[in-house]
Amino acid sequence: MGELAKQLRDELDRYSPGGKLPSSRVLVERFRVSPVTVSRALAQLVAEGLVVTRPGAGAFRTQPRTATAAVGDTSWQEVSLSADATAEAVPRTVDASGVLVSLSAPPPGVIEFNGGYLHASLQPERAMAAALARAGRRPGAWSRPPVDGVAELREWFARGIGGAISAAEVLITAGGQSALTTALRALAPPGAPVLVESPTYPGMLAIARAAGLRPVPVPVDSGGVKPRLLADAFRATGARVFVCQPLFQNPTGAVLAPERRGEVLGIARAAGAFVVEDDFVRRLVHADAGPLPRPLAADDPDGVVVHVCSLTKATSPSFRVGALAARGPVLERLRAIQVVDTFFVPGPMQEAALELVGSPAWPRHLRSVSAELKNRRDTMTAALSLHLPELVLPHIPSGGYHLWLRLPDGTDEAALVAGALRAGVSVTPGRPYFCAEPPAAHLRLSFAGVAGTAEITEGVRRLRTACDEVL
Repeated sequence: MGELAKQLRDELDRYSPGGKLPSSRVLVERFRVSPVTVSRALAQLVAEGLVVTRPGAGAFRTQPRTATAAVGDTSWQEVSLSADATAEAVPRTVDASGVLVSLSAPPPGVIEFNGGYLHASLQPERAMAAALARAGRRPGAWSRPPVDGVAELREWFARGIGGAISAAEVLITAGGQSALTTALRALAPPGAPVLVESPTYPGMLAIARAAGLRPVPVPVDSGGVKPRLLADAFRATGARVFVCQPLFQNPTGAVLAPERRGEVLGIARAAGAFVVEDDFVRRLVHADAGPLPRPLAADDPDGVVVHVCSLTKATSPSFRVGALAARGPVLERLRAIQVVDTFFVPGPMQEAALELVGSPAWPRHLRSVSAELKNRRDTMTAALSLHLPELVLPHIPSGGYHLWLRLPDGTDEAALVAGALRAGVSVTPGRPYFCAEPPAAHLRLSFAGVAGTAEITEGVRRLRTACDEVL
C-alpha cells in the first residue's frame, strides 16, 4: 500500500487541479494489486490532502489552496493543562514516548528487536478470523452486552486465575492497558504515591503519571521484588498501592520467588494496601519452563490483590480482550470507573474471544508459540554470547518475549540505540523502564516480533556493528 501511494503521489502532476484519476479498476489492472490496496492508497492521499474522493464519481486531484489559513494561538493550553500543578498536587504528565517505542514499526529493512507483540507468523490469524466470523453470527452478538462482561467469558477468566475467584468477581476489559488504567484510577487519588517495581513496564508508569500519581521505585532482582525494600517503601511513603508483575516481569523476566509470595502479600496487608498483579504473559510460557506458580490472586483470601490479565499478548495487538478481578468493596469502584470510561467491551469481541479459547486451535496455538519462543530465546542468547559477550545478561527467562541486557559502565545508551538503528536494527533503551535514576545503561531486546531465527542472528550481527561504533 505504501509503495502504491508513493507511485500515485509521484504521478499527480499529470492531472490538472480537479482532474479525475483513473478508476480503481484501472489501477488494479495497471499495478497488479488488490482493490483493497488501491482503496488504502487513495485513502492515504486523501489524508494528505492531495486527493478528494466523491462517491459514485471517483477520485480527483485537489484544487490548490488559494489562501493560507490563519495560524491560531494555542499557547493558552500550557496554562490550562498545568492548572492542577499546585504545591499540594502532582502535575499530570501524559507522556506516551516509552510506550510508542514498542508500538512504532521500524522503517523498511530494519530488524525489529523493539516489538511488544508476536510477529504475524506467530499469531493465530486463521483461528481468530474464524472465531470472529462465528461470533458475528451468534444470536444477540450485536446487542448490548452486560456491562461486567459476557458471563461465560468471565467464568473462563475466573477458572484461569484459580483459587476462590468467581465469575462474579471478574470484569471484562478492553485489554490489559485499559485494566491497569482503571485499577490505578480506582485505588489511588491524584497526588498519591504508588509503589512500582524498578525497572518496570513504561506503559504503567505513563498511566500513573497521567493520573497525577507519584511512582516510587522498589528494586527487583532475579527473584522478583525485594520484600525488605517493599516494606521500607510502604513505611516511608504511606502508599496504598503496589503494582507488580510476579511472572516473567517486564523487562527483567524475573519470577517472584516462592518464599517471597506470602511475604509480599503480608507486607501489603499490614500496610492496608492493594497489590495490582499484572499477569500479562502467563500464556507465553517457554517450552522448558516447567509448572508455573499460581497467580497471587489465587492465594489471597483478603482482597489484597487486584488481578489484571489479557489475551492480547498471546494473540494479536488488535485482539484487545482482558479481565480485572478483585474481591470486596473495591470491585464496585472498579466497575463504576470502567462503566463511566467505556460503558462495556463490544459484544462481538467478547463472543470472538469465547469462540477462540473454546476451539481446538487454541491449545495447538499455545503449544506452537511455546516451542517457538524457546527456540528464538535460545537463538538470541547464543548469538549474544558469541558476538556481544560484553553485554551482561543477568537472567535468562523461561517465559515472555524479550531479554534484558546491562551495558558496560559508561555506555551512552541513547547513542547506542541511534547507532543500532543506523546499522539496521531497532532496540529498546532501558531508561524509560526506570521512574528514577537508573543504576546503569540497559537494552531490552525482543525476539517475538521478528520473522524468525535468521533475523535474530542477523539483528545481533548488526547490533555488533553499532557497538563497535559506540562502545
